[in-house]
Amino acid sequence: MGTYAHPEMLVDTAWVTKHRSDPNVRLVEVDVDTSAYEQGHVPGAIAWNWNTQLCDTVRRDIIPKDNLGRLMEESGIDNNTTVILYGDNNNWFAAWALWQMKMYGHQDVRLMNGGRKKWLAEGRELTKDVPNVKETRYKAKDPDLSLRAFLPEVQKYQSKNGAGLVDVRSPQEFTGEILAPPGLPETCQRGGHIPGAKSIPWGQACNEDGTFKSADELKSLYEGHGIRPDKTVVAYCRIGERSSHTWFVLKYLLGYRDVKNYDGSWTEWGNLVQAPVERGAER
Repeated sequence: MGTYAHPEMLVDTAWVTKHRSDPNVRLVEVDVDTSAYEQGHVPGAIAWNWNTQLCDTVRRDIIPKDNLGRLMEESGIDNNTTVILYGDNNNWFAAWALWQMKMYGHQDVRLMNGGRKKWLAEGRELTKDVPNVKETRYKAKDPDLSLRAFLPEVQKYQSKNGAGLVDVRSPQEFTGEILAPPGLPETCQRGGHIPGAKSIPWGQACNEDGTFKSADELKSLYEGHGIRPDKTVVAYCRIGERSSHTWFVLKYLLGYRDVKNYDGSWTEWGNLVQAPVERGAER
């Protein structure tokens, strides 16, 4: 991991085994399948439910500042806690949680490289016990919106080619063949992609065991599509979770200076009246 721009943003499974009981470390599992935690998890880990705890359940938005602070307090996390996030699907929603925590100013939050997949593959210890945590005090900062792209900004970039747009969905979603991955309900009226976007599926950043590819491999992947560190980059997917994974790769593993996650993503753009849409493979 030493070749990454910010190797401190990752820990491996051995590090977690050694440090999971440290008083200043809190392990948190965030899964696509919210029942996975109950089937067995890393000892000492708590769970966050992405569709009830990490979002505004009335408005379509990230978790509000006050709710984030309360979640941290109930999770035994203070402003100085080292938080290690991991989950299924190679850390889809773990990365989404990290993106939100960084927006609200948490200093030390990292991903367990390889996530739940690698922990299980290595046969490491699992438990069904839910730890008791002592509540803390937590003060969240106002959100750093430089990490997030909203619709007007994306429209500006699209119309003026002012940023590199990265569509991290599957090739079938990019071309418009399907509207959403099988079994996932959030969808749109039209298939396709934002005109000018590059198709770089999020999973191409990962090895077979769920860990991230080397810095050289990642650099070749993105720069091979014209996504360079000297320009603003906006990543999007369907609802923002897969694109937060790519946001993490570009910002922390490759050190891109200006990376934004467009979490409105295709469920917003694909439902807009008169919004331009392209179909078919990348030109």
